[in-house]
Amino acid sequence: MNKLTHVNNKGEANMVDVSDKNNTTRIAKASAKVLMKSETLQEIKGNNLKKGDVLSVARIAGIMAAKQTHHLIPMCHSLNLSKISVDFEFIENGVQITTLAKLNAQTGVEMEALTAASIAALTIYDMCKALDHFIKITDVQLLEKEGGKSGHWKSENA
Repeated sequence: MNKLTHVNNKGEANMVDVSDKNNTTRIAKASAKVLMKSETLQEIKGNNLKKGDVLSVARIAGIMAAKQTHHLIPMCHSLNLSKISVDFEFIENGVQITTLAKLNAQTGVEMEALTAASIAALTIYDMCKALDHFIKITDVQLLEKEGGKSGHWKSENA
């Protein structure tokens, strides 16, 4: 069993020291789904909401959130991200969000990709909640990561 890296020998929270790790290109992809009534989805597609363009705002929110991950998750390192993308696909009764985070560094960007997906989903929820009280955010997950000592990993859901 792998030892948890964010806990020291006394069981206390501990930020991992990555100073001896090599800089490599690291990429992570994540996703989330926002499920809603078909009427709500049609309002998003038609860009008819009073609050504005839902997907444009959600994209910006996801990008901003990824850049702030270290402020939100205590043991995350402050990273100089080189790329964040937040993309949307309309699915039956909802929106599929896919994010990508990339950099050249000593630590990975999984949390940044997951944070971008989560905050983009929450932004869609926020902008549509007046129309639909049954919106559900599901399937927030890491899809793929590459770079670093552990190499390439891909989810069966990717």
